[in-house]
Amino acid sequence: MKEKIKYITSRKWFHICMIIVIITVILFVAGIMILKYQVEGETNMPFEITKITLISTSDGVDKNQEGNVTNWAFDINQNNDIYIYIEKNENYKKDEVIKNIVIDDLKVEKNKELGEVKFYRPNMLDTGGNFSNTEENEVQKLEYTGGLEANIKNLIIGNQGGVILFRYANNKVAEYSSDISTNNTIITNQLLNSANVNEEDLKSKLSFNITITTEDGKEYRANISLDVPVDGVVENGTSSKELTELKDIVFKRIKN
Repeated sequence: MKEKIKYITSRKWFHICMIIVIITVILFVAGIMILKYQVEGETNMPFEITKITLISTSDGVDKNQEGNVTNWAFDINQNNDIYIYIEKNENYKKDEVIKNIVIDDLKVEKNKELGEVKFYRPNMLDTGGNFSNTEENEVQKLEYTGGLEANIKNLIIGNQGGVILFRYANNKVAEYSSDISTNNTIITNQLLNSANVNEEDLKSKLSFNITITTEDGKEYRANISLDVPVDGVVENGTSSKELTELKDIVFKRIKN
């Protein structure tokens, strides 16, 4: 038996078969690891998204010419404010610092072609709240810089984490007009309801890339998809929700 085994193992075809088996196993293991990475992504990032808050509202832009006081006339905007909370991963033992965080590749898929899609950075002015749907605030990409102290107006996030925010607005989804003599007051956040807007027509899927870059040059990127607006915005004027189950957000390292 030993002689037979020795004879078989000494043959050239045996060595070729063993090489093929070894290569096949290596390729199989590598394939499994690649597939796992595609599904799970980075499992121990220095920073992680812990929560996303969505706030859906509506507002009206007065269309009346100066001096016209006989009619209410508004263009109605439907706004969706996205707050992304980023924290240091407690399980990551090395010291890391955020260099910048970029939001780009912003896309919207609508149920119905209604309104005008606009994206806005936080308001640059000291007045007017966190957001203002003005031309100077309109963007197609945002870049937050890591700093010692956060400053939303200047797009600075704490270099150990904090919150970044932007607005997806569906402007001019409807118009509302009425004779002032029959309406003593107008509640602007109820304009969608007053204009009989169908909430299902407002439904959209917002997607974008988020890239976190650390000071030592590592880059991590994920794609995020969100369903907006939050249910109830037409009826209530304002609706919000918090997302904390974020397993579908998969970060991959694009630069070491």
